[in-house]
Amino acid sequence: MNESKTISKANDASESKGWLFVVLAGFLEIVWASGFKYEEVPSLVVLIAILLSFDLIIRATKVIPVGTVYAVFAGIGTIGTVIVEVIFENGSVSPFRIALIFLLLVCIIGLKLTNKDGEV
Repeated sequence: MNESKTISKANDASESKGWLFVVLAGFLEIVWASGFKYEEVPSLVVLIAILLSFDLIIRATKVIPVGTVYAVFAGIGTIGTVIVEVIFENGSVSPFRIALIFLLLVCIIGLKLTNKDGEV
């Protein structure tokens, strides 16, 4: 019994680390995707962010299903780049666009919640 609790704790820690990798990779995606448009982000920063973000999602797929990892990664990047664009462009965003971003966020959270025990 004690051994199974230890294995379960190790799996939980590993999965938590995987989710941390996904979130960090998502934020790095915001950096490199924004760097394609805005000259304020140096090319070297864009290159490092691309390489590091993909390394992190590869590591995350070792403990979390790849479909979930990619959907959450892309969702974080999408939401983040839209926010960056709103901040740097004109500061306005339509209610419809906000609703779509909110829907995407709900779907990302849903994927996270349904991931328990490898189910997706």
